[in-house]
Amino acid sequence: MPAVKASIHQPPRVTVVIPAFNECATAAQILHAVLIQPCVAEVVVVDDCSTDGTFEIFSAAARSEPRLRVLRHAKNAGKGAALRTGIACATSPIVLIQDADLEYDPADYPALVNPIVSGKADAVFGSRFIGSGAHRVLYFWHAAGNRLLTLLSNMATNINLTDMEACYKAFRRELVQSIDIEENRFGFEPEIVAKVAKSGARIYEVAISYHGRTYAEGKKIGWKDGVSALRCIGKYGLLARPPGSQARKQVK
Repeated sequence: MPAVKASIHQPPRVTVVIPAFNECATAAQILHAVLIQPCVAEVVVVDDCSTDGTFEIFSAAARSEPRLRVLRHAKNAGKGAALRTGIACATSPIVLIQDADLEYDPADYPALVNPIVSGKADAVFGSRFIGSGAHRVLYFWHAAGNRLLTLLSNMATNINLTDMEACYKAFRRELVQSIDIEENRFGFEPEIVAKVAKSGARIYEVAISYHGRTYAEGKKIGWKDGVSALRCIGKYGLLARPPGSQARKQVK
């Protein structure tokens, strides 16, 4: 595929999709951090029926920021559902996923989009487990669980990621919009990894910094989401048919 055209004077155009649920404490800060990145041409926020004023913060910002679009779900449906809504609305050549908290730093955007801009990659996944960026020290069992899920995902997809569950993922828009996102919650991560891998897309991985938060600070993912991730690895990785397999079967 041809490279996404960009230059020093004309940075790549990126749509940042932000799923948000009850993140009023960080909404204004993350929006500012995203919008100051030179490559950001569009921000699509999907508020997943927040009840703490998150939607109002983003909506107020949109009145003076033409690059910002704010959508709202009438009922809370989950991160995957919010991403499905936001990705469908993206218009830039590159689509990048950003959580509404401050765990991931938008200063990492150039590293994430560069393999796509240079024509080497169709998808780029961030990793908290490689490189020398700053990382907050938190839960051992979360890190162990992430590594186990990544290992199982790699076994199911035959790729060698180091951090399947990381939020930061960037895609060519045509690729990510061609994928049918089925999972409504955090199962989005193993689902999108499996489907991108099985599509034959060129995948790169880059080091990112990570400033994790505690449950007291608003962290939402729990052990039930880990169980759901196992189900998704099986469903979309081990048991899924390769793209085009049904068509080949009919030809036979």
